[in-house]
Amino acid sequence: MNFTLRTDPSVSSGINTHKNGTNVILFWFFVLLLLPALLKAQDLKTHINEYKITPAITELEKKTVEKMQQTGLPGLAIGIVYQDRVLYHKGFGVREADKPGKVDADTVFQLASLSKPLGSTVIAGLVSDGVMAWSDLVSRYEPDFALNDTHATQHLTIGDMYSHRSGLPEHAGDMLEDMGYDRAEVLHRLRFIPIGNRFRNQYAYTNFGLTAGAVAAANAAKKKWEDLSEARLYKPLGMMNTSSRYNDFINNPNHAAGHVMLNGKWVFREQRQPDAQSPAGGASSSINDMAQWLRLHISQGKIDGKQLISAKALQETYSPPIDPATKLPASYALGWGVGHDDTGHLKLSHSGAFSMGAATTVIMLPEEKLGIIILTNTSPFGVPEALALSFIELVTRDNVDKNVFEQKFDFGKKQFEQMRRADLSKTDYANPPENASPAFALENYAGTYANDYIGPIEIVNKAGKLLMTQGPLKNHAYPLTHYDGNLFFYETRGENEAGLSGVRFNVDKNSKATTLWVENLDAYGMGTLIRQP
Repeated sequence: MNFTLRTDPSVSSGINTHKNGTNVILFWFFVLLLLPALLKAQDLKTHINEYKITPAITELEKKTVEKMQQTGLPGLAIGIVYQDRVLYHKGFGVREADKPGKVDADTVFQLASLSKPLGSTVIAGLVSDGVMAWSDLVSRYEPDFALNDTHATQHLTIGDMYSHRSGLPEHAGDMLEDMGYDRAEVLHRLRFIPIGNRFRNQYAYTNFGLTAGAVAAANAAKKKWEDLSEARLYKPLGMMNTSSRYNDFINNPNHAAGHVMLNGKWVFREQRQPDAQSPAGGASSSINDMAQWLRLHISQGKIDGKQLISAKALQETYSPPIDPATKLPASYALGWGVGHDDTGHLKLSHSGAFSMGAATTVIMLPEEKLGIIILTNTSPFGVPEALALSFIELVTRDNVDKNVFEQKFDFGKKQFEQMRRADLSKTDYANPPENASPAFALENYAGTYANDYIGPIEIVNKAGKLLMTQGPLKNHAYPLTHYDGNLFFYETRGENEAGLSGVRFNVDKNSKATTLWVENLDAYGMGTLIRQP
């Protein structure tokens, strides 16, 4: 469940002017009309300084301890950067529940979607070096990549991928990763998803679309993404505990285990292995390392006096495309969410989450040279967002509601719960109908089914029970339970698990199954598979 949480969905606005006299007059008319409002917004801005930040940090730490005690959240780390200095870096709790290892500022967490702004910084380095440009075509560096539309394939840029405007539907390819396909195979299969007229017309958050853009950028540099990230960003910044490889994370003795909630308790069940989508969600880092990354952005590409990336190249990652529907800048740039709060502060942000045990967030106010990063080791339920947003509000406002944290936590928790419920089936498989029709002989359903996107799914009858295997993961078989007639169900698993999901067979006149429909794989109408000879 790798994503960006829109806790503050405001968008910036602008006026498009042309060279003829009428539009110039209109431009100045609107400037004069808006000037009082702009001045008022400027007056609302609080001057940020350490005299405001220090008490805000005290309150942040207090709320962190309080919320961890209330929720049982095992581990968390916070970093705060102001004017090129790391003002605060601290770990809380433990790396794994019921074990003694403490979280410190060097504990390595999976970043989930914080990998996106981190990765866009890597590409900004290539742009700064003159190796490539965001407007370069994906096909220039990755000629085998294709979408289900010739025009889109021929015009698709790396910037289209990083702004999630490729035309691919939301989270395209994520299920294939759960099924065990590697990066190359997932990227190849994206071409089978119809994109309609969405190319550049619609924002849709897509981990593997962004990954395709990152692979193309790495090819421009003649490196693998993992090696490029290390060479162009992590090592020059001294981020020695940061990697885009899962093995580096899991082999670090000071890494935080991912936790899920089971029976009211946070437990470590299984670690998420995100190498297939490494540029979008596979990086790992510590709060000390991520603070150095924030310093780089806040100092406009400089670190300890050295210009590592040009300020212009970094600024480009903050600049969203124009939304064709509204003719205004969109709220997602190149790996960054972009917005303004009601006091006029430009806010760059991103959240990350694994349902298997990671929740992270970053907020940066570039004009005020302030940023905060929070990393946790549980599936998402709103804590890092609430802490970060409350801290920002405390330092940007003179009068803050004393319940601001609880308000933001309640709001975020509801958002995550809505997102979780949206993935659940509308059918109550746990309670089959009393007058359910019987199934045919189980052998009539056994066989191999496939389509171009999902590949093979095998149904076997083993000792009077149907078992289903998906894709290359033959080591895990899902038991199918009868629900009604030719409809069965199974319990999903993995990063994109969605509770109980339906499996329906269509049969011919001989009562033998000809097609198979898998509910949780049908997000793009690609969940129907044909029986193979």
